Amino acid sequence: MALKKYKPITAGTRWRIGNAYAEITTNKPEKSLLEPQKNTAGRNSQGRRAMRYMGGGNKQHYRIIDFKRNKRDISATVVSIEYDPNRTAFIALLQYTDGEKRYIIAPQGLQVGANLIAGDAVAPEIGNALLMKNMPLGTMIHNIELQPNQGGKMVRSAGTSAQLANKEEKYAVLKMPSGELRKVLINCYATVGVVSNSDHNLETAGKAGKNRWKGIRPRVRGVAMNPVDHPMGGGEGRASGGHPRSRTGKYAKGEKTRTKGKGSDKLIIQRRDGKKLAK
Repeated sequence: MALKKYKPITAGTRWRIGNAYAEITTNKPEKSLLEPQKNTAGRNSQGRRAMRYMGGGNKQHYRIIDFKRNKRDISATVVSIEYDPNRTAFIALLQYTDGEKRYIIAPQGLQVGANLIAGDAVAPEIGNALLMKNMPLGTMIHNIELQPNQGGKMVRSAGTSAQLANKEEKYAVLKMPSGELRKVLINCYATVGVVSNSDHNLETAGKAGKNRWKGIRPRVRGVAMNPVDHPMGGGEGRASGGHPRSRTGKYAKGEKTRTKGKGSDKLIIQRRDGKKLAK
């Protein structure tokens, strides 16, 4: 992926680092795979504000993504690599030999014209989806299922990948992007490769207006509020506000927020900080 640095002809472009979209091959999405997407502006079904600092932004259509890859043992050709406003990764449009078209999350290095296939024991090549029990150790994967035929749930954002570290009787041991070692059922599907748009985290908005395009409104700092509105509010002058915490009083730095006794505890071998999870 290539980044684009803008000439400082305005205050907004001085610090802006954008995406050059070198991998994108078309700007016209497949109409049959689009759905309307209503902007809620943070309101719930009663019309009351449930989330602050949301509203506005450009209109978007939702792209229907095939996370299940359940069209098995049928070859597909990559028609285009496209931008998706709903996710950080790029998406690829596939056309199967029977004429059906589907979107998938595009892995890094996927080219237009490439042939992909999903099946229980297909070749572990970039873009192919297969059972983890049939993959060689060390394979980089994404779009990983947690339950068979559930569809990919993990490792779907730009530039991420998990590594197949080991295989046990019932489980595959994965090294997650966070560094965590965890077990996943070995009969689950995953897609081979690293997710595209790996330099997404290096982009810089450059101006507040770009967040408004995304539907993000200005956020008020807790220390700028009154004590009745936030635990860090109040004080004479520019008071620091004490220990960083949320509006509801939950500490922001250092406190463990994971639920004790969570069902997936037994599947986590090593946490991302290198410590083994207490059983």
